[in-house]
Amino acid sequence: MSHRSFLLLCLVPLASFALAFLAIPLVRLVLASGEGAEGWAIYLTILRTPRYLATLGQTLLVSLAVTAAALAVSTTAGLFLARSRFAGRRVLLSILTLPLAFPGVVVGFMIILLGGRQGLVNQLLPGHWVFAYSVTGLFLGYLYFSIPRVLLTVMAAAEKIDPALEEAARTLGAPPWRVMVDVVLPALAPALIAAGAIAFATAMGAFGTAFTLATDIDVLPMVIYTEFTLSANIAMASALSVVLGLVTWALLLLARSLSGGTVAAGG
Repeated sequence: MSHRSFLLLCLVPLASFALAFLAIPLVRLVLASGEGAEGWAIYLTILRTPRYLATLGQTLLVSLAVTAAALAVSTTAGLFLARSRFAGRRVLLSILTLPLAFPGVVVGFMIILLGGRQGLVNQLLPGHWVFAYSVTGLFLGYLYFSIPRVLLTVMAAAEKIDPALEEAARTLGAPPWRVMVDVVLPALAPALIAAGAIAFATAMGAFGTAFTLATDIDVLPMVIYTEFTLSANIAMASALSVVLGLVTWALLLLARSLSGGTVAAGG
């Protein structure tokens, strides 16, 4: 067997998986969106329906806010953890990455225990402090499981920065903030873009947390769920899924072009 034939044989499992679990379901999803009474005009209906547009806008805003907050928190923590060695560092790192072990439903339940009607905040503080069932609760839930994903990426990139570059900048008289702006952040830029894309894509498609908190929350994954289960409108659910996928894919494509590397979405 030639080397080329061996490589082609090794690609058979990957090609079979891509066809069976990626290509065929995606094609079926797109076709299902045009099988309703409106046909392919269903996408114009989405653009003309205020509720769908408002839901898409709110989903985008929450995802962007989560991405910005996760980048800010994780960059600070990641640089500190990557460059500091102290007792309990591994324990602290394991605690910060613990949310990776929790599904979205558990994260939503934890937000309810914190900011629900019988939550800790409402019991300790005077007044009516209930935020779990709002966009604020959803933001905190998404941020909770986005921080570990961004943190690990930033730490891996920070450990690869050559300390000599920062030392040279200090030798030339650059203050700490200039070292950060001119040396550290440019070196971290590809990792920050990739990590931000992961956080954004995860927040755009996250369902479990929104489902658990969905009292006054209207985000696209919840609308898709209600269209499919409560209204039995498979065509609209499929069309909204396509729109959600296209928006997220466009962001990932932009992030890849900016970072110059591969960007993969977290689950």
